Amino acid sequence: MKELQPINQNVLLELEENHEEKTAAGLIIPDTAKEKPVTAKVVAISKIDEPDIAVGDVVVFKQYVGTEIEHEGKKYLIIQYSDLLAKLVETESI
Repeated sequence: MKELQPINQNVLLELEENHEEKTAAGLIIPDTAKEKPVTAKVVAISKIDEPDIAVGDVVVFKQYVGTEIEHEGKKYLIIQYSDLLAKLVETESI
């Protein structure tokens, strides 16, 4: 089995599978007409000194960045670490 390992200050994100969407009238909305996702789960990180994220974190990243690839039937996005904007953290409700 081959594993994807990002290099050069890059982060590997797992994208959610796109599901076909239909309007109330039954029209199918193609993937090209949908807005690109801006959140994904971190799968791997290149060697970065003291990263603010870890494998398993869900992060928010800039729209329209990175390179989409498919590996062993799953869709991934490789982006630069600097294109990350935030990570989603669970907090207690007040």
